[in-house]
Amino acid sequence: MYRISKAVNTSIEEKTAIGIGKLLSNFHLDLEKVGYYLAKATPYLVYRRALEVLESAQFQQDIEEQKRIEYGKYDKLY
Repeated sequence: MYRISKAVNTSIEEKTAIGIGKLLSNFHLDLEKVGYYLAKATPYLVYRRALEVLESAQFQQDIEEQKRIEYGKYDKLY
């Protein structure tokens, strides 16, 4: 006997992103204090990795915005 599973496997990166999203969705959370403690209480490497995640998120958001307004479709240099 066997099972057919249609569950979609999520990567550890996706699970982490969902977890961060859940934590940041608390509107009673003071984000400035979170940033302060992130910079002060964690090692520098963790702080730099957090900045890398934020830069990547900004880049992906910019790409989605460009796709939405179709910017770049007709702006080729000939």
